[in-house]
Amino acid sequence: MALKQLNRNAEMVVVCSGDQRYGGEKTYEDHVLVGVLAGELKVVQADRTYYCAAGETVLLPRNQPATLIKYPKEGAAYQAVVLKLPTALVRAYYAENVPVPARPAASGLLLFSKSPLLQSLFASLLPYLELQHPVSEKLLAVKVAEAMEILRTLDPRSDGVLANFFEPGKINLVEFMEANYRFNMSLTTFGYLTGRSLTTFKRDFQKAFHLSPQRWLTQKRLELAHYQLTEKSRKPVELYLEVGFENLAHFSYAFKKHFGYPPTALLGQANGHQPAPTRNGKPPEQPATLRQARVS
Repeated sequence: MALKQLNRNAEMVVVCSGDQRYGGEKTYEDHVLVGVLAGELKVVQADRTYYCAAGETVLLPRNQPATLIKYPKEGAAYQAVVLKLPTALVRAYYAENVPVPARPAASGLLLFSKSPLLQSLFASLLPYLELQHPVSEKLLAVKVAEAMEILRTLDPRSDGVLANFFEPGKINLVEFMEANYRFNMSLTTFGYLTGRSLTTFKRDFQKAFHLSPQRWLTQKRLELAHYQLTEKSRKPVELYLEVGFENLAHFSYAFKKHFGYPPTALLGQANGHQPAPTRNGKPPEQPATLRQARVS
């Protein structure tokens, strides 16, 4: 069971826990710091997959889609503390603390190994779940500043993430969708991240792909799943979240409807244990666009 502890008086702090594999797509409006206390967190981005083990911390940048998969490990249920870094407070911090330009920048997420500084930070956040009155803006600013000072101390590349206030502008729709189709975002979010209104996004998408966004996204995700099952020896339960489906039952239903057989029919094929199933007497062909997809 997946649980989420929060307090409306201190919405910046959330504690997540679960004794089963679960997760989903996230695109945060603010930077988010996740400290994994137990279990493991898998972060799937467009071009790379990261693993954050117990005791480690990950800084997730704003406006970057990712699939977060949380699961138990070594007999311990997943548990993590999440700290949101409101953009307004981050801006205020950098108004007084200028980013160091000589430091190497980082455009993607950052992983931090076990650190007493981060352990102390997350331990200090847990009492916020018991507050009986709203946390003051001044105190919130202090905690955000503390977190940022720690991150900048531990990794000089942190400024490259934290001080990035770029807002999405109109970008190449085809390139973005080919890189991010696996993420189960709303069409409104896809539009925002490509610098378009929902109406403009749908119009430009139809013009570029000659399909509706939902139909194209479903086909691309199922093609990627087929590739992972046949070429990477993966199991349906291991990949359905990563290819943009919210639950295993929906994935299995959509897969069978599209290919004519369930995903379990492909188990063992990568090792040559069984022949490929066929539809209408012919094995499915891998589309050229799929062979170009970057998969972990």
